[in-house]
Amino acid sequence: MNDFNQPISGNDLARFSGPNTFMRLPQASSLDGLDVAILGVPMDIGTSWRSGTRFGPKQIRAESAMLRPYNMATGAAPFDSLQMADVGDLAINTFSLSDSLRIIQDSYDAILGAGVIPVALGGDHAITLPILRAIAAKHGPVALVHVDAHADVNDEMFGERETHGTVFRRAHEEGLIVPEKTYQIGIRGTGYAADDFTEAQGWGFQHFPAHELWHRPLGPIGAEIRRDIGDRPVYVTYDIDSLDPAFAPGTGTPEIGGLTTPQALELIRALRGLNVVGCDLVEVSPPYDTSGNTALTAANLIYELLCILPGVTYR
Repeated sequence: MNDFNQPISGNDLARFSGPNTFMRLPQASSLDGLDVAILGVPMDIGTSWRSGTRFGPKQIRAESAMLRPYNMATGAAPFDSLQMADVGDLAINTFSLSDSLRIIQDSYDAILGAGVIPVALGGDHAITLPILRAIAAKHGPVALVHVDAHADVNDEMFGERETHGTVFRRAHEEGLIVPEKTYQIGIRGTGYAADDFTEAQGWGFQHFPAHELWHRPLGPIGAEIRRDIGDRPVYVTYDIDSLDPAFAPGTGTPEIGGLTTPQALELIRALRGLNVVGCDLVEVSPPYDTSGNTALTAANLIYELLCILPGVTYR
């Protein structure tokens, strides 16, 4: 038996019991010795439509009890070569968005300073801006794989410049990401004007609208992105509303005509080999997820992201 943390087996302890950590991994109070820290950011004060993502991390963890450590499709055994643990939730200020964003950035500065790869369970998409600020301070401007129904490049929302819909304009303005190595996949829906998406393309962002991906496998697109990025540090941010609401209804801003779950798996698996320095999955809203299927899907996608981190063993 190796010395790496392993999820509790369903053959040792029934899956409906045990700790409410991601995949029932050990919970760590220290970053010492960790390669990967899984953390929750239970926040929804950056949303503009339906709230509820503050409950996302808890529900994703609950549904993750169904998962097992070995990836039958790809051969990935992420817990056999990387020391992973759930470090709990960040203590955000539920009454202040600006203070919460500061807390997130400070927490990420500590995680990255310890040489640990952070994997976040959201929370609304506003959490990604302070994460990228910390990531860029550590690694410089990074490539970005952004899977989402929305481009999130508004200038402001109700006069606020830091919300879940302004993240990537701010990230571009602040030089946190490399524009020509920024890939927005699955964007769709209605807009306010024709330049809602085209402005970001003018910055260099590469767009893969959902309607151009219907009935297409996403493995080749993922491979194209992987070749384009090369060995540059990359951050992956995955909004669950990139999926069609038939697959993931439990989210704050659903848009029809989205990606399927097989496409989501194909895309993530095709990114294997990238220098992923962090990732998140955001916008799971359990109040709109009556079956638990959205959180179950989110848990599986986070597991797939763990499977493509640098240093993962394949059996």
